[in-house]
Amino acid sequence: MDLNAFVERYPTLYHMAEQGTWPSIRALGLLSTSAALDHYDVTGDERTLHEVSHRPEKVAIGPAGDQIILRDQKPMEPTRLEKALQGVTPSGWYQFLNNKVFMWAQEHRLFGLLNARAYKRLEHDVLTIDTAALMERHANRVWLCPMNSGNTFPMPHIRSLETFQRIADYPTKRNGAPQKEVVEVVVDYSIPDIADFVIEVRRIKGEEVLETLPLQ
Repeated sequence: MDLNAFVERYPTLYHMAEQGTWPSIRALGLLSTSAALDHYDVTGDERTLHEVSHRPEKVAIGPAGDQIILRDQKPMEPTRLEKALQGVTPSGWYQFLNNKVFMWAQEHRLFGLLNARAYKRLEHDVLTIDTAALMERHANRVWLCPMNSGNTFPMPHIRSLETFQRIADYPTKRNGAPQKEVVEVVVDYSIPDIADFVIEVRRIKGEEVLETLPLQ
């Protein structure tokens, strides 16, 4: 896919974060699970537990008052994931995803997650990100995915590591449009300068926008 065509089709991206985490994100950037574990020098069995195993509930890591929340992986239960994966084990899949930062390419996908059963009663800090500005610095670290890679409901659709493609390799039609709409926009490891690209932060609960948070 041509980079300019990608930016034009998806001018803004969306990241759903835990309530109250925008100040930390602004300071540290968007961290993958692996980057967060590195930030706190987590090693050994504890790191394995968080990085290559299923995480059924969200987990706080780091010292009290300075913690990072690792989001849950409720829809990625191992036995369901096994039915979906090709060429990679569930632990390999968890490790691959845990080394990535995820954004939605379309707002309706964001609201689908915000209104999922496990999250619709919770408040979240939602970042709106300028795609063009992000791509100027990080395009070579971006992967595109045509599905919700962390969901196996209502059925475990087939997926593999090749489901993720670099922008230039993402399949397109003759007119340049993607063969399948991009669902997830993924960046390797972390986006330390994410605050430079965020154009709006909203506190959202389900369908309701509760407030707009200051960028600075």
